[in-house]
Amino acid sequence: MSSPVTAHPVEGTLRAAGARKALAGFFVSGLLLGFLGAILPSWRHHIFSEYPIISLYFFALIAGIASTARLSPPLLERKGIGWTLAFACATASAGLLFLAFVSPPYSPWLRAGGLLIVGMSAGILHTGIFHAISPMYRHDPAATINLAGICFGLGCLTVALLVSGTYYAYSTPAIQTWIAVIPGLFGWFYVRTKFRVPLVSPHQPSPSALWAELRSPGAVMFSLLLFFQFGNEWAIAGWLPLFLSQRLGISPKTAIGMLAMYWAALLIGRVAAQSILPRFSHAKLLALSVLGAMFGCIIMLFTINRFGAVIGILLLGGGFAPIYPLVVEKIGFRFPHYHPGFYNGIFSFAIAGGLLAPATLGYFASIWGVGVVMALPLAGSVVVFLLLTLISLEARLSAALRR
Repeated sequence: MSSPVTAHPVEGTLRAAGARKALAGFFVSGLLLGFLGAILPSWRHHIFSEYPIISLYFFALIAGIASTARLSPPLLERKGIGWTLAFACATASAGLLFLAFVSPPYSPWLRAGGLLIVGMSAGILHTGIFHAISPMYRHDPAATINLAGICFGLGCLTVALLVSGTYYAYSTPAIQTWIAVIPGLFGWFYVRTKFRVPLVSPHQPSPSALWAELRSPGAVMFSLLLFFQFGNEWAIAGWLPLFLSQRLGISPKTAIGMLAMYWAALLIGRVAAQSILPRFSHAKLLALSVLGAMFGCIIMLFTINRFGAVIGILLLGGGFAPIYPLVVEKIGFRFPHYHPGFYNGIFSFAIAGGLLAPATLGYFASIWGVGVVMALPLAGSVVVFLLLTLISLEARLSAALRR
């Protein structure tokens, strides 16, 4: 899916060392954003039904990401890509270390402050990454986004495996300290990396063209689709261990391990879906994925044992998995005026949607119980199906009008 018009022969390929190294930063992003769902049982929230406190944690993470909207661009302009990425990783490491020292029984407000720092580091990291990978994206949009998704999923899977594997072997502060080492190593890696990517794209669109693109129905629907799809995925990712522990009596270690299974199913399913997209009807794949996700939610709502939970988790991961590759294929050339800030904005909006779902679930769970964790993605899957249908119709209409 490469474009000969906008490809850059040196830095604009998947072999560009700087862009490839920056793309690995999505692994750190997945680690940071997947951290809270995996660590909640270690903070003893599977014992106490203090659901609004969990909402506080997620809202702090959202606030941290949102607060960097104006901070990140000047930082990037003054210090450069390498320094910005290194600073984001160092800040993430410091935030995780702070959380290690304020684990229960300390006040949850202290942990909310630490998560605010983690969210800020993730927001700064995303800004630097999107600028650094812009040549890769212009050369091959689909491959770049897919690689970013794989790195992000690997980060989420890694943090769940780390917490699950060390749950009884180390104390909660020790586990968080080990996790904090990972972004610190990435920061050392980035501070020694030179990026030759210009901060201002040589193919910068005019303000009117960029604004028209941001207002286009395709961009709005794409943002909404990611908003709801990320919400579906993160509602499960943020609450699955607590749901399994409180609803089915599964041990925290096993519940976090089943969270890792969910991330693995999502990751493997996306790679597999990408390979079968050219040979399978997209409409049928979409219908199967939505039905699979809905059926997985229903199984999780009514299961009474671990076997049913495993089947439900695999159906959820496998059902959610094809949505992202389907969207990637459609976005490839829908927005030709690439600008890093444009995609950073869409991605940030999607992440906010993803984290807003588990944040609001805390208040819903305090009213209707923890079972509502599966009801929200059940409704969200229907919304995603409708949005994907609208995006497909809008694309056909746009193509017909251009003829």
